[in-house]
Amino acid sequence: MSQQSLRPDTAARREPREIPPLAEVRRITEKKRDAWWTVLLVDPVATPLVRQTALRTRITPNQITWGAFLLGLGSAVCFAFGDWRWLCLGAVIYHLSFILDCMDGKVARLTGQGSVFGAWLDFVFDRIRVMVCGVALMGGQYERTGDVTYVWLALAVVGLDTLRYINSLEIFKVRYTMRKQIKARVRAARRAENQAELAFMEDLLRENPEADVERDQAAAAAAPGEPGALPGPAPAAVEPGEPGAPAGVPRSRQVIDLHQEFRGRFPAYLRARSFLLRHRIRTHLVSGVEFQMGVFILGPLFDAVIPATIVSGALLLVFELAIIYKLLLSTRDFTRTIDSFEQPVTTTTAA
Repeated sequence: MSQQSLRPDTAARREPREIPPLAEVRRITEKKRDAWWTVLLVDPVATPLVRQTALRTRITPNQITWGAFLLGLGSAVCFAFGDWRWLCLGAVIYHLSFILDCMDGKVARLTGQGSVFGAWLDFVFDRIRVMVCGVALMGGQYERTGDVTYVWLALAVVGLDTLRYINSLEIFKVRYTMRKQIKARVRAARRAENQAELAFMEDLLRENPEADVERDQAAAAAAPGEPGALPGPAPAAVEPGEPGAPAGVPRSRQVIDLHQEFRGRFPAYLRARSFLLRHRIRTHLVSGVEFQMGVFILGPLFDAVIPATIVSGALLLVFELAIIYKLLLSTRDFTRTIDSFEQPVTTTTAA
């Protein structure tokens, strides 16, 4: 096979790019849900820069990732000096590094240059940047003050950042496994009815944050005998077109709600979630992003490294525990959903 056939798009990429207007660039590059810090303080700067970068340069996403990493190391050097002026400069550089870090993915989506290796590089560089900056910031303050608290805070910053991303990965794997098992059971239990299409409530709500799920769930509670309904105040599996299914869902699609129990215990969550989704903000208000910004931007800028780190770490832990609790309730919905699909199969076998 010739080299030309291996890279058929090489010549096309040498031609001038046709970059759409800024509004379209926003639609293509900005995530439907993101951290509030990114939505409010990064995207308004990063997205126009992404358009100009794609329009006027041939910089690749991986090159931007390297630039963000090197800037992050530069902020670590500033943090290490310990003086407040250097802390302020380090905070500014760190924010610029984070803007570049957000730009690499946007450029990849806009130009189609994304790669699996680029995603790996971005993830690894992020973790190294947090570790180096955490050690440099706390080490500089320890050198300046002699307070051993900063040594423990350095360990806490690295540990919490690692915990956050390990927990995120494991929760993703559990949710993926639950979805995979539900899809397999649905195909087995409903094959005779030709009902192979399946949707999950959380995806539908993400696509349509205006949906009034509280009203639909209340209606579903008044009709517990509908197909797919489960015992309890509201069904975890609902048929499209029946109460509890979001409007606009085709009747041929079955909707599974793996967060029914969580929403039942915290009804205000739905209203808050819908409001935040309309503004592209995810409900995980203190994630790894906000934790980093509290430690490496707010703390240095206000010369309050210890309180900013403690508060940011405590809030991160609270939200991580909330996600774990939500996952626990979701596994209960998962079990009830699986049981509801197995029941008809058991009855048929016994007959």
